[in-house]
Amino acid sequence: MLECSICGGTQFSSREILWDELIAAWGLCREEVEYINRQQGCFCVACRANLRVVALGEAVRDALGVEGPMTAWTADPRLAGLRVLDVNGATAISNALSHLPGYVRGNFPEVNMEALPYPAAAFDLVVHSDTLEHVPHPLRGLEECRRVLRPGGHLCFTIPVVVGRLTRSRDGLPPSWHGNSSQNSDDYLVQTEYGADMWTQVMRAGFTRVTLHQVSYPAAIAITAWTPPARN
Repeated sequence: MLECSICGGTQFSSREILWDELIAAWGLCREEVEYINRQQGCFCVACRANLRVVALGEAVRDALGVEGPMTAWTADPRLAGLRVLDVNGATAISNALSHLPGYVRGNFPEVNMEALPYPAAAFDLVVHSDTLEHVPHPLRGLEECRRVLRPGGHLCFTIPVVVGRLTRSRDGLPPSWHGNSSQNSDDYLVQTEYGADMWTQVMRAGFTRVTLHQVSYPAAIAITAWTPPARN
């Protein structure tokens, strides 16, 4: 039985998310439309976390070595010293993490992921969800995430992944937005379409460890990246 990693809920509902314009821009086949709709549109009835957020919650839980739903363990006094940077994490997960004393919210694009305004080694955990694909130079964004993490700290994030193809830049292609294209908003404009090789950018950014967490594959995949601290 599917259980929400954020609140522990077990009841999920579904609705379609994709629209014809985006399906055509991405060249999605019927199978891809089905699992991306499930990724974004299947959500926990209790806290409204969709499957990608549920996958992200599982990645965070594993990175921190904790158990149970996030709404329970964020109240644990043993985590009071945890320093968290949330760059557009997603509503359900952000609401839960915000109870931690060391929580910092930095919304993209107001906060530039290519030049994060935080000192090096400032955080134990960096989280963002379906944000990197909107960053003009995503490799630089990942390098910045690594810079602000302490040695051994973890980056947990999601990006929309079409698993049957390779990553491509949308440079030279007609503009494509996630959300209402009439707004022409920078935070919705897609810069990169991610495929099965999405993990290679993480390695190029200098991380030495990458793990994947899936919920109802291939509907929702979360990525964890870290570099263990140097041994004395």
